[in-house]
Amino acid sequence: MWKTKIILSVISIIAIAFAQSATAQSHQTVAKVGFLTSDFEPSELGIAFQKEMRDLGYVEGKNIHIEYRGAARNLDRLEELAGDLVGLDVAAIVAVDTATTLAAKSKTKDIPIIMVGVGDPVESGLVSGFARPGGNVTGLSLPLGEIAAKQLELLKEMAPGISRVAALWNPSYPAAIISFRAMAVAARSLGLQLLSIEVRQSNELETAFSAMVKQGVEALLLVPDPMITSNFGWISILAARSHLPSVSGPREFVQYGGLLAYGPVLNDISKRAASYVGKILKGAKVAHLPVEQPTRFHLMLNRRTANLLDLSIPTSILLRADELIE
Repeated sequence: MWKTKIILSVISIIAIAFAQSATAQSHQTVAKVGFLTSDFEPSELGIAFQKEMRDLGYVEGKNIHIEYRGAARNLDRLEELAGDLVGLDVAAIVAVDTATTLAAKSKTKDIPIIMVGVGDPVESGLVSGFARPGGNVTGLSLPLGEIAAKQLELLKEMAPGISRVAALWNPSYPAAIISFRAMAVAARSLGLQLLSIEVRQSNELETAFSAMVKQGVEALLLVPDPMITSNFGWISILAARSHLPSVSGPREFVQYGGLLAYGPVLNDISKRAASYVGKILKGAKVAHLPVEQPTRFHLMLNRRTANLLDLSIPTSILLRADELIE
């Protein structure tokens, strides 16, 4: 009889332990994180970010919930969407460019903001310095000068005789002026004349290309912003019609028919953004997390566009290209 009582007592203890464990799991804290982009959702970067968070042990619906907000390339909505995330009391906000980071910062001085792909966060007033950003913003900054120099070098390799290059950019976009300045410096260092071609709306693109042809432009450098990105296909057609070799940062430009793309590797950016969020969720102070820059870059070439422009592709570019579109 006493053996039976002992067995029943052990079973009861085990049952209580399992019940307590199940209760603890059911009450596991689910961290809320905001993800804000000026583009559409779900975005490629947003999907990659969720995967990287999972690799860090943060599983959607289990111990993390990511609130996505996309402005669908309507920058006027960014502050409203940032306010939505702040109202949800998220633990951190990932902001996918200068405009979204500025919008998020305008809505909160307390919630940590992880910027992704901001050109010069010091000049933009987002951080006080790279080593000690201060405030509630840190993350990844793009080395715009280095990227612009590399893009121009690639254009010169593809078309060695060029001397006049146009920068197609939207001056109403917050980061565009910083990008254009970096391009101008890079162009001078390479002995190239850089012409400024400003466009604010899609219906100005054809006129812009007509101006380039009249001014004897021989190649084209694009400063991506929501308006220009949404017109990559049309811009690539106009560039081909104008017989202009072209380069930009996003891979999508080459997928839509542009000649070259050179910029940060998407998976590298998403992995490092996730790393920042993981540290913050574990208690790190955002003001003490240094601003970093990407270390991995992709080179993509559209061979069909090169053939259309009667350009011979140098072996040096073929060997370095991460992706080729035939």
